[in-house]
Amino acid sequence: MTFLTIGHRGVMGVEPENTLRSFVRAERAGMDAIELDLHLSKDGALVVMHDADVDRTTDGKGPIADKTLAELRELDAGQGERVPVFEEVLDAVHAPLQAEIKDVAAARALAEVMRKRDLVHRVTVSSFHDDAVAEIASLVPGVRTVLIASRWGADIVDRAKAVGAGTLALNIRRLTLETVEHAHGEALQVIGWVVNTQDQLRLVRALELDGATTDYPEIRRTGRFTA
Repeated sequence: MTFLTIGHRGVMGVEPENTLRSFVRAERAGMDAIELDLHLSKDGALVVMHDADVDRTTDGKGPIADKTLAELRELDAGQGERVPVFEEVLDAVHAPLQAEIKDVAAARALAEVMRKRDLVHRVTVSSFHDDAVAEIASLVPGVRTVLIASRWGADIVDRAKAVGAGTLALNIRRLTLETVEHAHGEALQVIGWVVNTQDQLRLVRALELDGATTDYPEIRRTGRFTA
């Protein structure tokens, strides 16, 4: 099984997160896949941003859902970068993408783009929300899905299976061998996040994970020797 190194919001440790600049650098660094986050603008555009509001990552203020795409385009997302939409990322890089959706509405909008552009083999869809994972699976036949969790109970593997997710993405700080073995026993892959240090890479190896999400491009290079 190939170990996957996934660029977190591009390579957010060295570039403005969720920007075309960050995604291009992640691809040049050889990341196996690039993770990004999707929200819907007021006028229904699939906007690439992690938070529900623009305050932390741009020079603007307020919820994404209250702004049109044109209004979002006026914001500086870091080093002069503009807030991208999902379709622009598809055109800017060729790497596989892991698109995190925040709700069912985003799942429906993403499903439309995936069907139109035949993205089932290029785009994996992830979410913290079971209903969003189930929704995208029902709308895009054959889509690969990931259930994400920061904190979880003993039912996490059953939850993933219930919504058809083939992978769990779990917080490396709370991940145990028992959870990994349970998931692997049910034919689920496990990705650890966020893996940014050599100690965390050693833990990834000890837990025999299938992949890691990282903020830094050098983790891919060192991970080839560690994990």
